[in-house]
Amino acid sequence: MITLFILFAAIAILAWGFYRARPFGKLGILAWLQSVALMAPWLLVFGALAVGVTFNLAIVLLLLLLSIAVYILLGRQLRASAEQAGLINPVSSQAAASSPSSDSSPSSEEATIDRPATESTRTTQPPGAKTADAPLMPAEEIQTIKGIFGIETFFATETIPYQEGVIFKGNLRGEVQPSFDRLTANLQERTGDRYRLFLLEGLEGKPVVIVLPRAPEKKSVAIAQWILSLVLIVATIATCLETSGLLRGFDFFSELTRWREVLPVASGILLVLAATEIAHRITAARQQIRLSPPYFIPTWQIGSFGSFFRFESVLPDRNRLFDVAFAGSAAGGAVSLSLLVVGLLLSRPDSLFQLPANFFEGSLLVGSLARIVLGETLKQSLVAIHPLVLVGWIGLVVTAINLMPAGQLNGGRIVQAIYGRKVAGRTTIATVIVLGLASLVNPLALYWAVLILFLQRDLERPALNELTEPDDARAALGLLALFLMAATLLPITPGLAGRLGIGSSF
Repeated sequence: MITLFILFAAIAILAWGFYRARPFGKLGILAWLQSVALMAPWLLVFGALAVGVTFNLAIVLLLLLLSIAVYILLGRQLRASAEQAGLINPVSSQAAASSPSSDSSPSSEEATIDRPATESTRTTQPPGAKTADAPLMPAEEIQTIKGIFGIETFFATETIPYQEGVIFKGNLRGEVQPSFDRLTANLQERTGDRYRLFLLEGLEGKPVVIVLPRAPEKKSVAIAQWILSLVLIVATIATCLETSGLLRGFDFFSELTRWREVLPVASGILLVLAATEIAHRITAARQQIRLSPPYFIPTWQIGSFGSFFRFESVLPDRNRLFDVAFAGSAAGGAVSLSLLVVGLLLSRPDSLFQLPANFFEGSLLVGSLARIVLGETLKQSLVAIHPLVLVGWIGLVVTAINLMPAGQLNGGRIVQAIYGRKVAGRTTIATVIVLGLASLVNPLALYWAVLILFLQRDLERPALNELTEPDDARAALGLLALFLMAATLLPITPGLAGRLGIGSSF
């Protein structure tokens, strides 16, 4: 039932994507087909598993290679069609992707967000807003700023002074990114570096321009934050060692002389955590985005639940939000999946760990891969596996937990980047509700529901250009990541396990 639910949910998402793509004609259909190309191998494999049919690993890899090839071909055709239709603006798109405008330089005044005292924006005020007792912007300054608008960019119909900034309602006359670039350049010409411009969507569904003063740039992160980060790193190393010892059947801190036995598994878990964090920071550094120190979450169950961080810079657009969030999850997931598959291939009857076959029912993705690689071995009551299987499995769980579509988790950031703040707010509420229901059978779900509610429930702050949506390639990759998250965390039903031949009851 759970497998069928995932399949139906994935098909429903693709159907919704087709509905959204149809109004854009050929370009929309090509972009939608890219999503289908990425999802098709997984839908085929899981659909076959749902009825008890399995493929060997070579066929699965061949399907993935074909999927990637089709995705690339469709992408080339999409770009060619866009060029023929005159929809690609190399100057504006490349400038937005490679070199942020002068108003998007990193600054840590963006560490706070205040709600506006008006209904003209959605749920959050852009960074830089002052407290309610801040002085209003002088009228002559407002008139100077109004001069940045033009008939080809944004036509302001209403001006609302707000604290030290100003909100402009109106109509966007040109394409989003070129208009934003031009407005930003005009603002800098007239006021220098004193102000920052945001292009958001108002409650009425119309564009809103907000201009706020820059705050002094904070040069470094507070020492207390780094101390907390280092303490959590040390605690995470300790819990990874303890987890490795518990997997070997002993308490590491009671038998420290056996450190050589716990080091391989602990190192594997730490490798996944390091790959995730390094990918986040390399991607952010390339795009000139400052991040807070990483705050790892140590746990005795699996070593760590991953880490979280804050953006210390205002993001230029939603693409940057997606890229930083996705890069870490992709790196951690790739390392974990590679370790899992290699471990399954290396598993022999004399392997170190002996697991009950029913243990593989805990994850639809892991159980399916184990059935493909190990085959008839899963019919036994006990299955011998290589230690890398457990390391890869733990890494996939950590990655999947952080891909839940809630708040400032990686999954929540991905949803916000692709679908916007309104949808991200709804998925956050839905995730907390699902975790609350799941806590009736798994107390760990309650832990995560509480963690999200108190630490991660808020959405990420608005980007400078909040209107431009990520391209279809990013949207497809985001859907794929969320699909694999669900496949990792959802268990295999006993009925499906029986059809797959997992456990001695088959």
